[in-house]
Amino acid sequence: MTTVILAAAAFIILVLLLNMFINWKATENDRKTRKSMANRKKNARTKGLLVSCPLCNTDLLPGEDLVSRVYRPMNVPHQLCTISGCPHCYPVPEPGKKRECPVCHKEVPLENGHLVTRLFNKSDGKKHVIVTGCTECCKSK
Repeated sequence: MTTVILAAAAFIILVLLLNMFINWKATENDRKTRKSMANRKKNARTKGLLVSCPLCNTDLLPGEDLVSRVYRPMNVPHQLCTISGCPHCYPVPEPGKKRECPVCHKEVPLENGHLVTRLFNKSDGKKHVIVTGCTECCKSK
């Protein structure tokens, strides 16, 4: 009978130790991820590569892109474009992120909400975007 109790106690201790190890490893990975993101952001800032999302105003790291749609024709100097958001605010906003229009300062809805913009294609290959409003602004016009 005592061997069964000792085996059960050893099993419980083993499970608790395994749980503590898994939690420690998860927090270590979170720390490494945050440190890596901070280093990437610092390097991008020194190179002048940081761009912010026009909806939630979050700095986008290199490799993080806006979810947008550009309408044809492609060979004109400016085109109609819609911006739905960035990985931080679209399709599911991160906690504390508010999707706000930079023109009317109303909250842009997640369902069928986007910014209406003009995309200018410069001759040197760079692109420039001007936000003209959002789906909420355009309803009132």
